[in-house]
Amino acid sequence: MDKSSHLKATLNTWQLWGIAVGLVISGEYFGWSYGWASAGTLGFLATTILVASMYTAFIFSFTELTTAIPNAGGPFAYAQRAFGDFGGYIAGAATLIEFLFAPPAIALAIGAYLNVQFPLLPPKHAAALAYLLFMAINIIGVKIAASFELFITVLAIIELLVFMAVVAPGFHISNFLSGGWAGQDHFAPAALHGMFAAVPFAIWFFLAIEGVAMAAEEAERPSHSIPIAYIAGIGTLLVLALGVMFFAGSVGDWRLLANINDPLPQAMKIVVGSSSGWLHMLVWLGLFGLIASLHGIIFGYSRQIFALARAGYLPALFGRIHPQIETPWVAILAGGAIGIAAIYGDSWITIEGQSLTANIVTMSVLGALVMYAVSMLALFRLRRSEPALARPFRARPYPLAPVWTLAGVAVCLASIIYSNKIVSVLFCALLVMGYLLVRVTKRSRV
Repeated sequence: MDKSSHLKATLNTWQLWGIAVGLVISGEYFGWSYGWASAGTLGFLATTILVASMYTAFIFSFTELTTAIPNAGGPFAYAQRAFGDFGGYIAGAATLIEFLFAPPAIALAIGAYLNVQFPLLPPKHAAALAYLLFMAINIIGVKIAASFELFITVLAIIELLVFMAVVAPGFHISNFLSGGWAGQDHFAPAALHGMFAAVPFAIWFFLAIEGVAMAAEEAERPSHSIPIAYIAGIGTLLVLALGVMFFAGSVGDWRLLANINDPLPQAMKIVVGSSSGWLHMLVWLGLFGLIASLHGIIFGYSRQIFALARAGYLPALFGRIHPQIETPWVAILAGGAIGIAAIYGDSWITIEGQSLTANIVTMSVLGALVMYAVSMLALFRLRRSEPALARPFRARPYPLAPVWTLAGVAVCLASIIYSNKIVSVLFCALLVMGYLLVRVTKRSRV
């Protein structure tokens, strides 16, 4: 493989940590509170702890693969090495679905927010402009893109800490504990059903942290920086998730926050009132969390498209690197075109009574869970087939961590498939059609 087919290694540990947290941090701002509607505060807390344990076990296992095989394809590269072309396709396609389907939902949230502040700006146009802006930043250069991601992520974290500090005077744990179980009866069937239904909203707290794997090829010292970025990243997100939940749910009646897209401003309004300068600051700076995730996931999908094209699963055009700025510019533009098309299709495409946005989020989560499962199976396979492979970081505790991850994935998949049957069938259909297309195009290339 010639030099032009490889990405330049320029990222340091802090930038990788910024990518890890920035990819996910919008999930601390919105979306998760719908879990309260299903399971109550205590039920959702229990669900979140279980999902967090799954993600922690996953990170301690996944880091072994990322440091042993630092490739822009991430899960695709691990599965291909472990299971051959078919395994590589499943992992690569699932990852691509996850990272292509999440950004339109985040961009639409940005557009809706900007429309509130600037009513003359149509939300879909604002969402498309946000896409174009962050695609441009990613094309300009990886160093600039990663530095911007680190900066905006730090601002988003500071804003969450400010939120907790401002609402602290109104904190009363009795509010959080009041009627906190779905069905009001602890582990009664109704409560367990609610916790099961709340799984996708708990996943939203951590979804996409694995995107650091797509930056591994561009890390200066992957064996050193990736483990630190991953472990510090999951620790940061866990602290923020629990902090946001406890503080938002303890300032008043948490039921008022359970079915809305802006739980943090509404919780702050209970404490400081609707005219407070603190509230206006939170509304403005809350945009940083959305921006960090959109920008980071654009980075992630571009690397996955690039790696799949480089390996022959997609047309070679998508594997081109710009000769001057050394970024996969065609992959960035291709993913952006799909995302912008989804933005403008949101209002006229519905499935099972839900908007396109809701369904593409579900599709993204399905892709992530399938990728997690394939990655853990690849970890077991490579331990047996390549015992001499250099592993700067070894999964711990092994085999408990990957087994626990697989168990958690099975529960999460069952929950989502049960509640979203049509979307699940469409997800499987996408995988099958994609594989057939890969086979046909590969045969023609040969």
